[in-house]
Amino acid sequence: MDNLINVILVDDHRMFRAGIKSLLSLHPDICVSGEADSGEELLELLKTQTPDVVLLDVIMPGIDGVETTQRIKRDFPETKILIVSSENQRGTINELVNLDIQGFITKQACNSSEELGQAIRSIASGLTYFGKDITQILYSVYVSRKEAGMPELTSRETEIIALCRSGLQSKEIANRLNIEPRTVETHKNNIFRKLGINNTVEMVQYAIKAGIIRVD
Repeated sequence: MDNLINVILVDDHRMFRAGIKSLLSLHPDICVSGEADSGEELLELLKTQTPDVVLLDVIMPGIDGVETTQRIKRDFPETKILIVSSENQRGTINELVNLDIQGFITKQACNSSEELGQAIRSIASGLTYFGKDITQILYSVYVSRKEAGMPELTSRETEIIALCRSGLQSKEIANRLNIEPRTVETHKNNIFRKLGINNTVEMVQYAIKAGIIRVD
């Protein structure tokens, strides 16, 4: 078929990928050309495939969807990304939008074959697509930032702050989260930049005072 849209599915749950493939089979103009169960596997696929759209989850073992997006933007900048995830934390959504993803819909929205197909077609044609619930979250981020000036942290950044408070070093945190130590350092530097601080001690103190992490 002419103008066939090729997509790659990236999610660590095989059953979810199977469900998405079943929904997309209802659209003769959309073809699943590849699958990956991790960000690392996707990056390897992109060395040999050029999909029209990548459907990417956020919460995955190894490198998460945010870091995967960062690497795609660095190494495969023409790749179009549709986030399909149950992740709905404002900080994570805002960070992905700042990385210039082309769209974001929740996994709940994938119950609608029509919306999923519409999102993929929009992105493949050069437009963007954000689900209604995601748009509402982005608006709330804008309002809260305007009113309070508070920086938004991703779930992974908040997790790293909590582990730092427990006294773990970057290598120990990396082992705990199954990521590279340099990735931990990248996250910490991003946190420093967002909070306007210079070191781990200040980071933890800020997070406690601001209620970002709880003190048991």
